[in-house]
Amino acid sequence: MQLTGKTTVVGIFGAPVAHSLSPRMQNAAIKSSGLDAVYVPFHVTSTQLCDAVAGLRAMSLRGINLTIPHKEAACHLVDEMDKQAVLIGAINTIVNKNGCLKGYNTDGVGLLNALKQELGVDVAGKRVLLLGAGGACRAALVALCQAQAAWVGVANRTRERSQQLIEEISPNFSGTAFAEYELGPSLVNASKPVDLLINTTAVGLKGEAFGLPVVDCVKAGGAVFDMVYTPEPTALLDEARRRGLEAADGLGMLSAQGEAAFQLWFGRAPEAHVMRQAARFGF
Repeated sequence: MQLTGKTTVVGIFGAPVAHSLSPRMQNAAIKSSGLDAVYVPFHVTSTQLCDAVAGLRAMSLRGINLTIPHKEAACHLVDEMDKQAVLIGAINTIVNKNGCLKGYNTDGVGLLNALKQELGVDVAGKRVLLLGAGGACRAALVALCQAQAAWVGVANRTRERSQQLIEEISPNFSGTAFAEYELGPSLVNASKPVDLLINTTAVGLKGEAFGLPVVDCVKAGGAVFDMVYTPEPTALLDEARRRGLEAADGLGMLSAQGEAAFQLWFGRAPEAHVMRQAARFGF
């Protein structure tokens, strides 16, 4: 990679950030596309975020990704936000256009693309159950409703969080039915079987399991998507496959949201599958 004064700079702000697979993915895509650009990880703490975002203008960076813990705080630091990002209440991508900073959230489109590419699932008209009620769940919920899911349930260990999330999002989507549940033993019998189960929590990241038969919520011929990605399949994915269900981890979503950010920065799509392969090799 030959860097010059003309090289376009993009990157990621996070704390921690050294573990991120995004530099590997984005730089592989940049190289395959023949662009004069580079993607750099920046360790930025919460107290440094305001100065770091202002620095995008000062240093003429084309844009940046945001990861933990900055996705919500950065909403107050950009000049404008994409409509979907406003609904989600968080951004993971900033585009710097002549000093005007616009925030986007590519997690939702990343999820929908991964569902189609990894599982062949189109959520329109489907029943979907989400596990968790945090930021990742919120992005998924908005994306599923925009894609015309017929019904979306949200199950969380603290039921009040599920209720609050649905109360905030449901008025914007009259075409989708909603339900909230406690993520506990009664969940399996709480509703009709679903077409798709999505784990938006961190359960499985360190090898742990839910300790509940959550896969029982999925009908025969359905699918399970786990946003967690690890070198070995999570307990949730193992159980889903034992039941004969289609199942996929979150690596496809990671690469798909990265592809969407690449498109926003460079005005063109990256070469197909380059980010996915680079991310997998990163393990």
